[in-house]
Amino acid sequence: MDGPEIDERKSRARSWFEALRDDICMAFEKLEDDAPAQLYPGDAGRFVRTPWDRADHTSGPGGGGVMSMMYGRLFEKIGVHCSTVHGEFAPEFRAQIQGAGEDPRFWASGVSVIAHLRNPHIPAVHMNTRFVVTTKAWFGGGSDLTPLLERRRSQEDVDTIAFHQAMESACGNHNDVADYGRYKKWCDDYFYLPHRKEARGIGGIFYDHHDSGDWDADFAFTQDIGRAFLKIYPDLVRRNFKTPWTPADREEQLVRRGRYVEFNLLYDRGTTFGLKTGGNVDSILSSMPPEVKWP
Repeated sequence: MDGPEIDERKSRARSWFEALRDDICMAFEKLEDDAPAQLYPGDAGRFVRTPWDRADHTSGPGGGGVMSMMYGRLFEKIGVHCSTVHGEFAPEFRAQIQGAGEDPRFWASGVSVIAHLRNPHIPAVHMNTRFVVTTKAWFGGGSDLTPLLERRRSQEDVDTIAFHQAMESACGNHNDVADYGRYKKWCDDYFYLPHRKEARGIGGIFYDHHDSGDWDADFAFTQDIGRAFLKIYPDLVRRNFKTPWTPADREEQLVRRGRYVEFNLLYDRGTTFGLKTGGNVDSILSSMPPEVKWP
């Protein structure tokens, strides 16, 4: 899909993803500054940005991105990454991508966030939004929450309720193009570990191949998902970061993180997409928690 209209849309989407990245990094560094020193000693963390480039499967230039990583006193490990990549899909991957069977060329831009907190009372979180162009063009993304303590993994938990309400509200602002009920179920079905017969977390929303026929409306919806995440997750962190934890809480957190690793390595399509399109391995695997246990 070529032409001045699609080029302008690519530019707008990329600029938004990068601006959202900057706002998220700023908000999370503020949380690093504000976390109580008695629970989180040491200096507040700061994001370190590392650019990277890729080649596509023909060895031609294929774009790249910027990996933003922070290892802090509150945020044990967090990645906020932007990438804009292009080229041709490898032959064995084309049938899996909408529109790539007719023409293997593609362009994709997006922002991705994965946060692992030191405090077991603060849930891990994932968010990404993206714009993909082959012979078709669509948005995808979503956000999901992963509490690490069993007593917090309930649909009645206050954090769970607040997170779901934020995602529902973001969808509700765009009822003409977004379907919260469908996207919530899609998330529940997607972030499920069949071999464990359990969900990775408490859900959120997930959507892909989103093309209503009204690009501006679809873009506005995708932007509101990013804004909703930027509002609700810092609120949840701030609500919980004064809560002390026990060694038993930490042990439970590390075991639960193992489920996160299992899902991302066995089932996550984004991990597969990144690795099979020559993405930056460090950026792709930054979703791995810094410490984890399989007792």
